[in-house]
Amino acid sequence: MKKLMKHLMLTLGIVNTYDKIKVLDAHYRVIARAAPICHAFGFHLSFYDFPFKMNTEELVAFVMEKTTIGDSGTYLQILYEKNHLSVSDLPKKGFPAHFGEIVITTSKPDPKRQVLPEKIAENALRNRSFLFLVGLGHKGLPKEIMNRGKYHLDVTCKGLSLETCTAIGAIPANLAGLMTKLDVKK
Repeated sequence: MKKLMKHLMLTLGIVNTYDKIKVLDAHYRVIARAAPICHAFGFHLSFYDFPFKMNTEELVAFVMEKTTIGDSGTYLQILYEKNHLSVSDLPKKGFPAHFGEIVITTSKPDPKRQVLPEKIAENALRNRSFLFLVGLGHKGLPKEIMNRGKYHLDVTCKGLSLETCTAIGAIPANLAGLMTKLDVKK
């Protein structure tokens, strides 16, 4: 699978739907929790609309100072050093093309856009890149973002709503497992 994934980019994009001005514990905790998951399963990590007035390098240092989660931010540092970490405002029109196709993660997928995890895994093995958007906050992703995604993915396939950090773990783990299983069958 490593040979196939040479040009593949799978990105976990976390969209802040909490406070956009004040830094909350939830902001740096989700960063520290997402980094080891992304590192473990070969995903890039991207944050949108977080209330930090700092560049990516400063954010890594800030998180490493604030938490013991994720081995005190060590995995975040690794993602940063590998250029697998980005922080930006939410794009007004569209996400950068290098992230690939937009996949909205939701427990209530639009039936016209719904895709099964297996289909994403199959396409990823064909070197198609995807940006999986997850909402950080109790309201999930705003409707305007829900409409931007070509695909809607319910990683549980059962309509179960997952807490943000649970979804952050489930999405990469599930897809990496499916990709490994499909790759072994070849």
